[in-house]
Amino acid sequence: MSMTSVSSEQSDADHQRQMTLVRQAEVLISNVLRGGVLLSAAVILVGVVLYFLHPQPAATHTLTYPDRLGEVIPGVVSGSAEAIITLGLLILLATPVLRVAVSIGAFALEHDWLYVGITTLVLALLLASILVLGDIFGKGTITPQAPPSLGVFLLVMLGSVVAGVVGSLVGLGGGVLVVPLLTIAFGVYPEIAVGVSIISVIATSSGAAAAYVRDHITNLRVGMFLEIATTIGAILGAFLAIILAPGLLFVIFGVVLLVSAIPLLIKIGEEIPHGVRNDRWAERLALASSYHDDKLGRTIEYQVAHVPTGFGMMTIAGILSGLLGIGSGTFKVLAMDTAMRLPMKVSTTTSNFMIGVTAAASAGIYFQRGDMNPLYAAPVALGVLIGATSGAKTLARFSNTTIRKIFVPILVAIAIEMLIRGAGYLMTGH
Repeated sequence: MSMTSVSSEQSDADHQRQMTLVRQAEVLISNVLRGGVLLSAAVILVGVVLYFLHPQPAATHTLTYPDRLGEVIPGVVSGSAEAIITLGLLILLATPVLRVAVSIGAFALEHDWLYVGITTLVLALLLASILVLGDIFGKGTITPQAPPSLGVFLLVMLGSVVAGVVGSLVGLGGGVLVVPLLTIAFGVYPEIAVGVSIISVIATSSGAAAAYVRDHITNLRVGMFLEIATTIGAILGAFLAIILAPGLLFVIFGVVLLVSAIPLLIKIGEEIPHGVRNDRWAERLALASSYHDDKLGRTIEYQVAHVPTGFGMMTIAGILSGLLGIGSGTFKVLAMDTAMRLPMKVSTTTSNFMIGVTAAASAGIYFQRGDMNPLYAAPVALGVLIGATSGAKTLARFSNTTIRKIFVPILVAIAIEMLIRGAGYLMTGH
């Protein structure tokens, strides 16, 4: 046997061992996401059942739910339904944080010390935002909002199922539909709708990403590297939300949605990008990968271009996420699909993987402001989790063209309605 043949066999064996480690890491991360989703849903359901079995006078509900970490456990011990629901929401919020922590171990298992360092930086930014910045910048003042009836609860949950399906398919996060659903259909105050939609974004990410990571469609390295930009941006966006008027949020939201429709229209017929070559950053960061496309019936190998441009766009996406509570998946998909030239399915699934971390970065601030009303967050979380899980199972059966054709009209209609609503809010002041 020649030395060349032995060397080739050794190389193949090393590659097989590396791929086995990668698959083990992906399964581990997928299991963490799935476990967090199931546990949070179970706790939220317990609180919801207690709330509707033993309702209290509506007047006492506007100021009773905990908005500090130290208030949750005593409330749970005393049997407070709102505290139990809040505990479930906090478990959901902690799921992407735990996923980042587990990813450090997963990359260490692969002996990929570069990504151990990158992921550790993301975790440090997350913990700083949730544990430190939330306490410093959170208002701690709960906005009074009439609690939902059982009928409204069920309608919000049903609408959130749709939001979860759409969000998981196109990588936009449930918040892109939840905010207009709550504000326009149910009269929820904008600051509460934005705070609740942070929960929906995390639910979309955790519910869908568990399947996408397991199926090897998500590009973990692209996601972890770009989360540095989105996490920093989300923190900045949450600060900006403190000083902006609620009516202005409607207008910004509508403009963001309209702009987001443009790249979807331009690339509506593209299935797989061609002629893409790794830039030096993609080579250095080992971003190129592959996935099996069930619709096309073959394995798609792809490379990554214009990484610095994508990183800059991700910072803007993070700012919009913290400002609007939508996960800004549209801009994440735009950055990966248009700038970095990833296949659309990789862009949407990697966006889903990332949006939970982006949302978690600003969630601590929203929680301690009292903007995460558990009585509205509960149906949103449960509905989005159901929808995102269902949507993730159907992605493989759809082409990118079909997804765009379904979503663009919905996106434009919501954008126009939000612009009208925002204009009216700014003119009247309420």
